[in-house]
Amino acid sequence: MEFFSRLLIKSAYFLNGSRSYQNTKIFFYNFLENNSYPYKKYFDAFMIFLIFSSVLILIREVKFHLDDAYMVFNDYIISIIFLFEYLLRMWVYNSSSDIIIKQHEDDEFLQRRFKFWKSLKNVFLKKIEYARSPTAIIDFLAIVPFFHQLRLLRVFIIFRVFKLFRYAKSLRHLLSVLTHKRFELITLLIFATIVVFISGVLIYVMEANNPESPIDTLFGAFYWALVTISTVGYGDLAPISSEGRAVAMVIIVSGIAVLSFSTSIIVSAFTERMDEIVENKLLSDVNALKKFYLICGYGEVAQSVANKLRHGGNKVVVLDSDALHIKEAKTHQLTALQFDPGALESYKLLDLNLDTQVKAILCLNDNDVQNVYTALTIRSMNKEVMILSILKNENNRKKLELAGINEIVYAQKLVGMVAKEYSGKPVAFEAIHLLRSEQSDVVTEEVVVDEYIKRNFQRLEEINMHKRRIILLGIYGVGDQKFLFNPAQSTVLNLGDILVVMGTVNLIKELKKYLHLKLQS
Repeated sequence: MEFFSRLLIKSAYFLNGSRSYQNTKIFFYNFLENNSYPYKKYFDAFMIFLIFSSVLILIREVKFHLDDAYMVFNDYIISIIFLFEYLLRMWVYNSSSDIIIKQHEDDEFLQRRFKFWKSLKNVFLKKIEYARSPTAIIDFLAIVPFFHQLRLLRVFIIFRVFKLFRYAKSLRHLLSVLTHKRFELITLLIFATIVVFISGVLIYVMEANNPESPIDTLFGAFYWALVTISTVGYGDLAPISSEGRAVAMVIIVSGIAVLSFSTSIIVSAFTERMDEIVENKLLSDVNALKKFYLICGYGEVAQSVANKLRHGGNKVVVLDSDALHIKEAKTHQLTALQFDPGALESYKLLDLNLDTQVKAILCLNDNDVQNVYTALTIRSMNKEVMILSILKNENNRKKLELAGINEIVYAQKLVGMVAKEYSGKPVAFEAIHLLRSEQSDVVTEEVVVDEYIKRNFQRLEEINMHKRRIILLGIYGVGDQKFLFNPAQSTVLNLGDILVVMGTVNLIKELKKYLHLKLQS
């Protein structure tokens, strides 16, 4: 036994440290369980196709002879695929090697002998825990038709339809809504069962001794009671005595009460969970986005930034803990979630891949402390993603830098520069208003002075911005890394300088076109 114990422990450590084994297990887990995995939807679609194919073959077989190929496909191929899926789900449900290693380490710590059979028992109990779950039971019943020699077992093919709850999200949402009201539904079921039982017994007592009555068996009495309480009323069985008809009247009223109760339960369940269903759908849509900007905080600055990004053809997702801000973001046709950006790692349903999905994260809260917390949280999740933050108080700049923010913009300083330059000039303020308006096509744009532009335009006056109805806000000099606001026309253009211009979209396009046409000439 000592040999087998050592072999079991070595195998557990080997599997736990094997990169290929762990990668294989992660691959199948993503394929079977991870809804955010991009290829899982193809697997789900394939399984749904197998389920419907199996049921259609069963229906067709009832009255028509089918080729043996169809029966082999239904009895063997589909069942074997379902069997492999069942075993794979049981495999990825938990880590058996972790259970063995944990017991070994506990025994070593307590200086006691490793219990071989106890470790196997713990592994077995964990697998049984999965096998006893409702979805696993349905998966097992879907495999039963493999034993097609027992023709009665072929009826279990119909259980394959229940596997749709595993692959269809909408059905899972429906099941979760009904599960939320399971106490009320169980109460309703018990009440309906008692009514059917009492009604069946009463109608049997009243009608069974009457030779002209069609209700002459206890099973027929229960069948009649169930049909009557459901308000279906087939009419194949009906009481003929006055006592029996009196019982029927009571059952009909009880049936109306049962239907009203069940309807109210289902309606209230959907009403209570509707917000959650909508939020889950929104989360699924966000997790499926390819490339987008993540804005944390939705104040005045964030509104302008989101507007410019959205009109530039970019996808934007807003996170804010304030319900009013989220409501305002949604009125601006933005995807918005009421999440605290400073606790982003705690939201398990928001499964974002910051490396591939998010272009950049913009910390635009009106509070520097919130931006610091947000940046620290994001950096704990990902070290490489681009983070930009506004700065409200110059004293907090160092804190934002230590939090790992790549770019810091001092919003108040920029606004002050614009206000100082255009103070007392209402036309300029109107231009700024147009720039911030969603209905306007006025935009700001950056034009980089490359080697071709430098060769053709030595000074700013040669471009003649005024003639082209373009407003030059300033030049960012790469050499001294300073922003020169409202530069003189005699300013010399240097390679790498950035011209910040403002104008309509068409005029800016014409400016760029003019620069390129001059180059070609």
